[in-house]
Amino acid sequence: MSIWRRSSAARTGQLDLVAKPPRRPLDPGGRGWAAPGAGAATYVQAPPRWRGTSIQVCGLWPFAVGSGAPMIGVPLGRSLVSDATICCDPISWFMRAKLILNPSATILGKPGLGKSTVVRRMVLGLAGFGVQPLILGDLKPDYRDLIDALGGQVIDLAPGRGYLNVLDPGEAMAAADRLTGSQRTWLISDARQRRANTVSGLITILRAGTPPTDREESVIGRAMEILDDRHHGVPILRDLLQVVKDAPEDVRAAALDRGDLAKYRDLTEGLEATLTSLAEGTSKLGSIFSRQTSQPMRRDSPVAFDLSGIDDGQLDLQAAALLACWSNGFATVNVSQVLADAGLEPRRNYFVVLDELWRALRSGRGIVDRIDALTRLNRQRGVGQVMVSHTMSDLLALPAEEDRMKAKGFVERSGMVICGGLPRSEMEQLNEVVKLTEAEIDMITSWQDPAAWSANEDGEGDPPGLGNFLIKVGGRTGIPIHVDLTPVERALNDTNKRWRDADAVAELTDELAETLSEETGDDQAADLEEVH
Repeated sequence: MSIWRRSSAARTGQLDLVAKPPRRPLDPGGRGWAAPGAGAATYVQAPPRWRGTSIQVCGLWPFAVGSGAPMIGVPLGRSLVSDATICCDPISWFMRAKLILNPSATILGKPGLGKSTVVRRMVLGLAGFGVQPLILGDLKPDYRDLIDALGGQVIDLAPGRGYLNVLDPGEAMAAADRLTGSQRTWLISDARQRRANTVSGLITILRAGTPPTDREESVIGRAMEILDDRHHGVPILRDLLQVVKDAPEDVRAAALDRGDLAKYRDLTEGLEATLTSLAEGTSKLGSIFSRQTSQPMRRDSPVAFDLSGIDDGQLDLQAAALLACWSNGFATVNVSQVLADAGLEPRRNYFVVLDELWRALRSGRGIVDRIDALTRLNRQRGVGQVMVSHTMSDLLALPAEEDRMKAKGFVERSGMVICGGLPRSEMEQLNEVVKLTEAEIDMITSWQDPAAWSANEDGEGDPPGLGNFLIKVGGRTGIPIHVDLTPVERALNDTNKRWRDADAVAELTDELAETLSEETGDDQAADLEEVH
């Protein structure tokens, strides 16, 4: 724009018109520089588009330009804020991203909102990274199809379907034969102590929460040493019972009978009665633990223990089976790591899934200590783990204050806490272990609302919180995500198969009734519909 200014000649009465050059804009704008020859576009062109095969194009991911969301780990879902891809799993965030202090996670959320779906996504992604998944107790089952698809081992454990011998050292003794020195001694001692702890845990469950006495613990430990030294083959609970009945000198010394055999009988009478119940196949727990292991666990393959054959009304049996599976699984992990330390096998990392944690916690006093011992040293073992429960109230619904504090510690020690939809009544307890802002609390509580009345089969009307989760690490701001399933995953994540089968039968019956009505009249069709 031109302006008038006075030049030196203006003082003599002459005015000089000077044109000031136009000021250049600070930015080019959406169509380029708006000046002659500056290259402004008359219309905005679409960006170039390229096509390639799925094998080639996937190499461009993760994209070089994106948001600040974590891009290390399993692609878990998309951010509800930025719509960016969120990658998350406890092993990758511990080993590679260094975002958490130990490779563990706790997932909380009301039933039916996708907790198992999140775990399956992690399992599938980590398996692709070379991590072996271990599903140590699948009660529904939620993971059987996935482990089958990965070419893994599914072990059925239920009355009449499969047995687990808690005195079976598994691969520990065969591995010990390949070791020398302190590694051999440690592995044998660890296997013996782990089996003794499992037997004590079963006794606690069978006695309705009363753990074995100190004397009984000593007798069990000494009797197992005798079995390992003298028994040919793999002992079972009936063999342990027989050692207690035979009263060898070492066992009597552990019982502190002071040389009085009658006193020994009195001291061990309760233990004999409990072991007899465990050793008999007709008892509540003996239906699973009284025989040799029907399918030994492998350490070089994905594994799932399928406990869905145990009725939900048998809470004690479910808790005992979970405890035995956890003990067996961690024992196998120890064998693998010791052999790797000795250079005899390649190093394997494992991802352990502890689902339905609340069931085992409620089985009796002392079980919390045993679970605590199983899960405390995951970082040193090279094991990542995820614990799944419904609410904090489930974990804290224990009669003893010390047990409640230990159960609370499970969540406090987790590297990350992933929250699905939860009621507002849970927020006070949850805030004690992971700090939540008011906005995060409102978000989590809104996800637990039920679906609309007009829900249908196509997903319209699904609960608003289905697939929504908040990832919390320490005091950092949470990352809200939504988990979408790929077509391949949908078949592996269908936990309502029996309902689908019922729908298929109903549709088939309706079609058959319609066919009969056309061919033979309405009477037979009416009878068929009445039966349905």
